[in-house]
Amino acid sequence: MEDIKGKVALVTGASTGIGAAVAKALGARGAKVVVHYNQSEAPAQAVVAEIKAAGGHAVAVQADVRDSAAITACVAASVQAFGRIDILVNNAGSLVKRAPIAEFTDALFDEILHINARSVLAFCREVVPQMRAQGGGGNIINVTSVAARNGGGPGAYLYAGAKGFVSTATHGLAKELAPDRIRVNAVAPGVILTPFQDRFSTPQMLETFKNSIPMGRLGTSEECVGAFLFLASEQLSGYVTGQIIEVNGGQYMP
Repeated sequence: MEDIKGKVALVTGASTGIGAAVAKALGARGAKVVVHYNQSEAPAQAVVAEIKAAGGHAVAVQADVRDSAAITACVAASVQAFGRIDILVNNAGSLVKRAPIAEFTDALFDEILHINARSVLAFCREVVPQMRAQGGGGNIINVTSVAARNGGGPGAYLYAGAKGFVSTATHGLAKELAPDRIRVNAVAPGVILTPFQDRFSTPQMLETFKNSIPMGRLGTSEECVGAFLFLASEQLSGYVTGQIIEVNGGQYMP
């Protein structure tokens, strides 16, 4: 994966969980990393410090992904920091809350769709012109979910629907951007032990999820990293675009 060295990667939602693991892995392989965060400044700065301590280059940039103007500013700050963007990892997302249909509200729909779906397109809208201007192509890796395949857990149908949008949009963007040599793929994690699950899933839910996984256990952020590194490397995946890589312990087998 020597081809990752020297590239600039913007990883959204990179202060904790999968995003943090991906940011650190890219930094360890020589990429210059923009660690995006919203409210978790201290954890984001810790990720930056770890990358720098290992000899890498990283900065933290704050933006609320519900605000398209903030996304524009985040991308501009990323380019200002490192001069270009070669890899965009659209990882930022949130379930927000579990809500049965009787508790559905227009406001909840807007928030979940903005965070998980609209933000992906907004980041792409800002980054794609930069990649085109640089020449030489680029790489977009979206983060969807096993929920896009199975509807998610209790009260998570809005999140699942938003991730289904991301999966489908990944296919469409891959077609549109192929002539620009910009590859667009996605990683679909299953049930991964991160602060996301600590916030939104009870121990009983996690036990039920575990029992549906053939490998008999929940995954870790580090076990997701390999899929991202594969997609980030032109050497390993230069002919791969429009694909969804499932990382779920066999919970869903397409």
